[in-house]
Amino acid sequence: MEIIEKNLIPGTDGNKYVPYEQRTGNESVVYFTRNLSAEGLIQAYRQVCGNICGKVGVKLHTGEQNGPNIIPREWVKALMAEDLKGANIIETNTYYEGDRDTTVKHRETLKVNGWTFCPVDILDEQGTAVLPIEGGKWFKEMHVGKNLLNYDAMVTLTHFKGHTTGGFGGSNKNIGIGCADGRIGKAIIHTVKGSDDQWSIVEEEFMERMTESTKASIDFFGKHVSYVNVMRNMSVSCDCEGLLAEPVVTPDVGILSSTDILAIDQACVDIIYAMTAEEHHDMVERIETRHGLRQLSYMKELGMGNNRYVLIDLDNEGRRITAADAAKGLKPFSR
Repeated sequence: MEIIEKNLIPGTDGNKYVPYEQRTGNESVVYFTRNLSAEGLIQAYRQVCGNICGKVGVKLHTGEQNGPNIIPREWVKALMAEDLKGANIIETNTYYEGDRDTTVKHRETLKVNGWTFCPVDILDEQGTAVLPIEGGKWFKEMHVGKNLLNYDAMVTLTHFKGHTTGGFGGSNKNIGIGCADGRIGKAIIHTVKGSDDQWSIVEEEFMERMTESTKASIDFFGKHVSYVNVMRNMSVSCDCEGLLAEPVVTPDVGILSSTDILAIDQACVDIIYAMTAEEHHDMVERIETRHGLRQLSYMKELGMGNNRYVLIDLDNEGRRITAADAAKGLKPFSR
């Protein structure tokens, strides 16, 4: 692993939300539906599937054993049966000790959680591969699961939620952590070399390292990658925490899709901020105290997408709406 050796300083303001009217640059297209179901997932995906071809990997967080908040298996099963025949779910082993830190334990967890309807490729089961990072500050290359290089296209299917370290977990986290291998890639994102604290890299530096990891993977696929974010069961905890996740208090919203990773994660964050104070208090607190908004500003600095977008309402004949429109009339969460 080639790490850039110099006195590096992380960016700032990862705890400061930038309103839409203060942003500059081009707009990308993000699609939105309130239909939280298999049909809604399929509809959202079909808006962004034009360049998905060849051997396809569906990057999904399959969760710890019996985790309550992951994307429902039946939704994913329906999507793959309808539109992604022959595709594999792709995952990597975890860096932390648990139900998925070895391939043997990981495969048992996949069975427990019902991911048995299609092949699941644990990308680092056979080791790692190195991908270059163009323009990286912290790294020149990233270790990813070796089998990632066997795929022609990637569908990033993300459960959007909070995150203990990242503030929020969107498509960026799903790829940046989820494609990095469990022993080398994840370690250099999370841990200061020689530190006894496994999670010693935090706040803006962590967001930047994770984002550079993401860039390695999406640059590998080029235009053959798309993103779907499901805003449902949004605990402030990551799905890595399984049954220990904090209770969900943020309302369910809907499903978004795009071919722009920054635009889709930004749109999800904008919808969170557009909620009422009562609805978004816990999620905003989690995002800002972890300085998670640096994920968005650093993606823009690295040229990974646009933080301005056209939000298309699939439920209303493709009408252009705002994040505030998407956040109107939400019902309190109930399991």
